[in-house]
Amino acid sequence: MLRERGLRLTPQRQLILEAVHELGHATPEQVHNHVRERAAGVNITTVYRTLELLEELGLVTHTHLSHGSPTYHAAGEDQHVHLVCRGCGSISEVDPSVMQPVTDRLLSERDFRVDVGHVSLFGVCGDCKEL
Repeated sequence: MLRERGLRLTPQRQLILEAVHELGHATPEQVHNHVRERAAGVNITTVYRTLELLEELGLVTHTHLSHGSPTYHAAGEDQHVHLVCRGCGSISEVDPSVMQPVTDRLLSERDFRVDVGHVSLFGVCGDCKEL
């Protein structure tokens, strides 16, 4: 896809894309740490720029799972809703159909189409509710 748009598939871009696939959900900092294990010369600015480019090309997507950096994952994955535990920080995924009543209502009442792939619900997981 990069070559089709006149861009080169550099070793850094390849490493960053592989890191996103291997890590699942990862912040730019986590991607950077993963890439540095293989290529020490890749800086954090390159990671941020490459993630933005890969998202523009539709190869990765991001969501916000905390107040910090966005979290990236491969765009080819099935869409899912993220469940983020405020207690332990765990992230789990559920089928987007759980949001169907909400998305249907927003469409009918507001003509608003929800991008379910960017939905993150915050709460407390079953393990942390006991604490």
